[in-house]
Amino acid sequence: MPWKESSIVTERMKFITRYLDGEKITDLSHEFEISRKTGHKIIRRFLEEGAEGLVNRVTAPKRVANKTPQLVEEMIISLKKDRPTWGAAKIREIYLRKYPNYYCPCKATFHSVLDKHGFTNKRTRQRRYKPKGTYLSVATKPNDLWCADFKGHFKMGNKQYCYPLTITDNFSRYLFSCEALESVKQEACFNIFERVFKEHGLPTAIRTDNGVPFSHPQALFGLSHLSVWWLRLGIKLERIKPGCPEQNGRHERMHKTLKFWIGKSKSNIFTQQECFDEFLEEYNNERPHESLGMKTPKEVHAKSNREFTNSSEPLEYPHAEVTSRVNASGDIHFNRRRIYISRAFEGQNIGITEVDEDIYQVNFMDYEIGFFDKEAHKVLSVENPFI
Repeated sequence: MPWKESSIVTERMKFITRYLDGEKITDLSHEFEISRKTGHKIIRRFLEEGAEGLVNRVTAPKRVANKTPQLVEEMIISLKKDRPTWGAAKIREIYLRKYPNYYCPCKATFHSVLDKHGFTNKRTRQRRYKPKGTYLSVATKPNDLWCADFKGHFKMGNKQYCYPLTITDNFSRYLFSCEALESVKQEACFNIFERVFKEHGLPTAIRTDNGVPFSHPQALFGLSHLSVWWLRLGIKLERIKPGCPEQNGRHERMHKTLKFWIGKSKSNIFTQQECFDEFLEEYNNERPHESLGMKTPKEVHAKSNREFTNSSEPLEYPHAEVTSRVNASGDIHFNRRRIYISRAFEGQNIGITEVDEDIYQVNFMDYEIGFFDKEAHKVLSVENPFI
């Protein structure tokens, strides 16, 4: 037997019928799951209007207080049609001059009217970069792959937070640095990596997660100033998949050892760093490692044969038609136009080559990072070239 459908009007009619048969409002309201006030309102409408009083009433207001008069809307649209490239502010100024005796809405209302009639260009929301992880190499000798990460931050005795930055060699487990930082800002990271590069040379690749300062979620390909600098130094980028710390398992295992060795946090950043230095000394020089045949990381590790040279010379693109420098806003200027690239490339030169009629290819070093045409105001990215 199929279920019988029941409308609101039908339920109200049942309520009235049982009320007229002598049932109490309190009992009926409880059964129909309405308040006594609503029950009295239904009865009053039925007694005043009959069955028509049980039909839902229109709830829209009869008069909208702030609605722009139709005549004013028509005058705004007429002015806009005469000046299609003008915005709301300029249209309003002309309206004031042409119709000084008429009601003049605010600039926001002008924009609302123009938007309502399709005279505005809606901005498309920029898609955020969604990290997916990259190809992960297998280290066969020291300096094939370094790993870097921030161990979970914690509060010290002075109520300030400590953010330990750690850098290891994936093959030898050698711990290059364990620095107590007050934040994850990239300025301090630049200094630490530069010191480590000068002392130990450059790796072939560096593996990190997708957090700052190694990556930036809103930048092109998730690049940051730090990762672009690594690319300039000839270092490949490797990133683990979000939520997969096991892809950086050797580094995470070192973090577990570090946490157990330190125990409780220290009183301030200086005493905390002293503790980290003691751990680094023991971990590299004294503590045997099972996977290294009970050797210490120092006994296995060797300095990289790639020397660090922090060249500030601008990149050159001899085969490109135009070389342009990315400014602090992440833009380049091309044919009197401003094209947005990414702030991660600030201060870097990029090469621009016309590959088709009014279609331009953008290169950074040997990487093809995207295209733009004569109408676009930003680079349309290609598939991530850094994976």
